[in-house]
Amino acid sequence: MKANSSAIGNPPPVLSQPGMLWGLLGVVAFSFTVPSTRVAVAGLDPLFIGCGRAVVAAGLAAIALALGRARLPTTRQLMRLLPVSIGVVAGFPILTSLALRDVGAGHSAVVIGVLPAVTAVVVAVRTRERPSRRFWVGATLGVVATGAFTLAGHGALGTAGASDLYLLGAVALAAIGYAQGGLMSRELGAWQTICWALLLASPVMLVATVIVSDGRLPHATTGQWAAFAYLSAVSMFLGFFAWYRGLAIGPMTTVSQIQLVQPVLTVTWAVLLLGERLTVSLVIGGAAVIGCAAFTVRSRVVAPSADTTARREADDPSRAALR
Repeated sequence: MKANSSAIGNPPPVLSQPGMLWGLLGVVAFSFTVPSTRVAVAGLDPLFIGCGRAVVAAGLAAIALALGRARLPTTRQLMRLLPVSIGVVAGFPILTSLALRDVGAGHSAVVIGVLPAVTAVVVAVRTRERPSRRFWVGATLGVVATGAFTLAGHGALGTAGASDLYLLGAVALAAIGYAQGGLMSRELGAWQTICWALLLASPVMLVATVIVSDGRLPHATTGQWAAFAYLSAVSMFLGFFAWYRGLAIGPMTTVSQIQLVQPVLTVTWAVLLLGERLTVSLVIGGAAVIGCAAFTVRSRVVAPSADTTARREADDPSRAALR
């Protein structure tokens, strides 16, 4: 049986593939999140940042949907968007904010570094994509390299505790949100998916923001509000336009591994913009992470067979729109 475009043994160069390019653009947008958060938390409560940025992004989403005259999702589609809202709009920002009250950014980044691998597992289960053994080797090495790279930049892990449970919960929810968002993007469109997910979560996030801020606008500097604006407009909104488009084009398991380079980019921006020190270990670690990502994304991924797809669509007719 002839392999389709998502099951090619020798894929073309990574940057010639549209899914990879869109995924990389999303990762670049997300890579500024930690430096922006570092600036914002100096004057704003972490929970306010985690909830408030979703509220601002929801306002932008409402404008985008109105201007784009987006079609209203069906009730079934809205239900299928809930994992996206719970995962990437509410769960990940809130749980990481709770964790960051007690642990440093380095500790958090080590745990969150497993996100690409967990996303690949969720996608493989959810879509029946079958990555090769080379893929899983590369994904595992990527987790190890990311952890080593982050430790080189931020120091020891420290002691485990409740914060690690928050972080692991954040990883699990984000992985589910990424996988489901990629699928819904094939049906609704990338920007429409994140916009509707933001609106779905907006009532809860608005209430949480009011409670955290005690109904008053927090005091912060212009730079801190600018950082909050980036987190709202790019990290929570525009970045997902590109990220979900890349996942939708796919293969999702492969595109998800591009996020391995995010810690490398984040440290680069921290050095250039925040004046943090660049060490030899960071350079070596960064090169290792990029190498693992390049190895992984060039791995063979077998798409579901036509028979398997037909059986799944017979069980759930809505899947036909995802082809």
